[in-house]
Amino acid sequence: MLVAEQAARRGVRVGVVDVCTAAVAALPVGGAGLSAMSRTARSHPLCSTDNISEQLEELQLTLGEGPCVDAFLQGSAVLTPDLLARELQDRWMVFAEAALEAGARSVFALPLQMGAISPGVLDLYARVPVRLTAEELADALAFADLATLMLLDARIDETGRPRGDPAEDLGAYRAEIDQAAGILTVQLGIGIDEAFVRLRAHAYAQGRRLAPVAADVVARRLRLSPDAGPDHSDEEP
Repeated sequence: MLVAEQAARRGVRVGVVDVCTAAVAALPVGGAGLSAMSRTARSHPLCSTDNISEQLEELQLTLGEGPCVDAFLQGSAVLTPDLLARELQDRWMVFAEAALEAGARSVFALPLQMGAISPGVLDLYARVPVRLTAEELADALAFADLATLMLLDARIDETGRPRGDPAEDLGAYRAEIDQAAGILTVQLGIGIDEAFVRLRAHAYAQGRRLAPVAADVVARRLRLSPDAGPDHSDEEP
């Protein structure tokens, strides 16, 4: 199986990154990314196969719009064969332009679901307009189902205790962003949810990714101004 082959090449236990890599090998797409999503907690990218897919994951979570967000909220696949289509430009005015600039022309978002549980979304992109055939869509959904099983299986170990997510660096990624949001609550005198919104807004306004901005806040290299918009800040000396 393609997924097992990818893991064997890495010499590690099969993980969601192998599902993403296998999906790219099997389907007419250029890359894949997967994000953990929740209605009650902050969402985070889990893995990506290349720079463009990494940008797409962070863009959608930062902007709060795009096929990934819609697929999660609707609980159904969102297939966008061409981001230049007028209806998509109107639907995701900011994301569509940013995704095209990043190098994506088609995006396919597949929610990860098992019953009422939905731990995230698998995103596939192509650099050119692409329409998946019925067989290709079935394969894409099969990859999403496999990723769902892996994510749910990764939550507990044999003793019933929580276990780490398949993406090895997810814990550090989440911890630093949460730490940065906590720092902003003190600096700006705001709640944790607003602090996270400010962090994401600043990242987008500056054309930066969320993780490096969080790292700058934690390292005290960046201090957001309480009286300015998200595109204004004071850099620490």
